[in-house]
Amino acid sequence: MPGEEREHYVRDESDAARIDRNYSEQLQELRVAQAGVQILFAFLLGIAFQQRFESITDFQRALYTGTLICTAVATALFIAPVAVHRVMFRRHLKDELVEFTGRVAVAGLVFLALAMLGALGLIIDVVVGPIAAGITTGCIAVLFSYLWYVLPLRWRSRTADER
Repeated sequence: MPGEEREHYVRDESDAARIDRNYSEQLQELRVAQAGVQILFAFLLGIAFQQRFESITDFQRALYTGTLICTAVATALFIAPVAVHRVMFRRHLKDELVEFTGRVAVAGLVFLALAMLGALGLIIDVVVGPIAAGITTGCIAVLFSYLWYVLPLRWRSRTADER
């Protein structure tokens, strides 16, 4: 709350322990995102083989293709830290791995949001129509933007000012 004093907890841990904890926390976060993106990817792969898919408009086909590509990119970004870790194992580059994982996780979330918005827009466009799809997708885009980026950046900025 504004004006309240906050206690900041300082962990009594070595740099190596901090890096290990950070990496472990990042991997836990990625597990949640990976599950969601993999389910979305499977869904998208399956709908292309449905009979009704043949009757979609050129715009819907382009939206589907863009959504599928965003999902594939998000998948690659979320899985990249595992591959990099395996290649760099026992090279004493954990700091770099933690930084890399943080960067690809943020990029993966951007592509996941785009993929989810594309899938939502496509489905609502097919079921209800383009106006409803535009309005609904726009509202959900604002929600994603606020919850995933604006709010955390505001908190981050506020805590940086308090230090």
